[in-house]
Amino acid sequence: MQVKIDRKNCIVTGANSGIGYAAAEGLASCGATVYLICRNKERGEAALSKIQSATGNTNVHLEVLDLSSQSEIKSFVSRFASKDIPVHVLVNNAGLLETKRVTTSEGFEMNFAVNVLGTYTMTELMLPLLEKAAPDAKVITVSSGGMYTVPLTTDLQYSDEKFDGVVQYARNKRVQVALTEKWAEMYTNKGIGFYSMHPGWAETPGIAKSLPGFNKSFSGKLRTSAEGADTIIWLALQPKENLVPGALYFDRAEAPKHLKLAATAQSHAVIDSIIDNLRSMAALPQ
Repeated sequence: MQVKIDRKNCIVTGANSGIGYAAAEGLASCGATVYLICRNKERGEAALSKIQSATGNTNVHLEVLDLSSQSEIKSFVSRFASKDIPVHVLVNNAGLLETKRVTTSEGFEMNFAVNVLGTYTMTELMLPLLEKAAPDAKVITVSSGGMYTVPLTTDLQYSDEKFDGVVQYARNKRVQVALTEKWAEMYTNKGIGFYSMHPGWAETPGIAKSLPGFNKSFSGKLRTSAEGADTIIWLALQPKENLVPGALYFDRAEAPKHLKLAATAQSHAVIDSIIDNLRSMAALPQ
C-alpha cells in the first residue's frame, strides 16, 4: 500500500463523502492525479480542499456531474475526452438508495439510473481513455454485500407496484457484479482490468440517510469509510497479474459472488439481454 502512482490519473465517482471520499483521499496520498466526480458543487469543493490539505497533493480536481442524468454523463465524457489524457483507474463508487420510487427527468427509476445505467454509460464511454492507459487501466466498481440476497433479474426498473428501495438497491448491486464479470470477458483484449468489490457495512452519510434505523442500531459497530475504501485502493495499486479478471473482492481477497444456498448463480445467464437493454436505454451504438 506504500506504492507511489504519481503518473496515474484516477477518476472517483461519488467522491465528496463516505467511501468515495476515502478512496479519493487514499489515491491522492499515493501521488495520483485524482478527479472527484460530485453531484453537488459546494460539497465537492469542500472535499477537494480537504483532500488537498490532508495529502499535500495539489493534483486533485473537481468535476460536477449528476450520474442520474444520461445527458450530463455524455456531456462530461465528451468534455473530459478533449483533455486527451489516459485514465488509469475509474472507480465507479457513486451509489444511491432511494426508499421511495422516484423517476428521473429522463424517465428512469432513480436508483437504477445512478447505480446501473449511470455506471454502465460512464464505463462504456470511458473505454477509449482507459485504453490509452493499457495495460495498466482498471475499472473498479463498488457493489454491496446486499446483492447476495437477490438473483440477477431483467426487471431493471422494479415494475412491481409495491416498490421496495432496499430490494432495488440489492438488485442494482447484483447487476454491477454481473456486468463486471461480462466486461472482463468482452474486453479481454483491451488491456483493461475489470473488478468489483464490496466494502462491508461502513458508517457513511449514505447509510445514515437511507437506512437510519439500521445505522442507529449498529452505530459504533460499523466500519469507518476508510476501512470500507481500503480494498478499492488496494485494487488500484496491485499489479494486474495478481488480480483475477471480473472477480469480486472483499478485504483484499477474491470473494464468492453467490452464497451456497441462495440459488443466484444461474441467474447471471441473463446478463447479455440486460446489456442489450442498457445499451438501448443509453442510446449507445449497438
